Amino acid sequence: MEGKSFPLYCADDNLRYAIERRIEILGEAAKHLSDSIRKNHPEIPWQKLVAIRNILAHEYGEVEDEIIWRVTQTHIPELTTQLRAILSTLPETE
Repeated sequence: MEGKSFPLYCADDNLRYAIERRIEILGEAAKHLSDSIRKNHPEIPWQKLVAIRNILAHEYGEVEDEIIWRVTQTHIPELTTQLRAILSTLPETE
């Protein structure tokens, strides 16, 4: 989203759908994490990730561009940093 503006985001259906889809994927992944990972990392808003995923996946008329934009601008950058740190501590799997 770097270099994008809110008006551009609103005008570009493909960009909006791509961002919404990525947020859905994050929420779906959060839903399937083990309880121990979620408990060991309470700094991550796991339930909120799942909740926004559910809204995007099931409440098409309820999706508000302003909310998704705010999430991408204020929450996703920090979340990305936090998740990368968590991933770096997990053992690699084949």
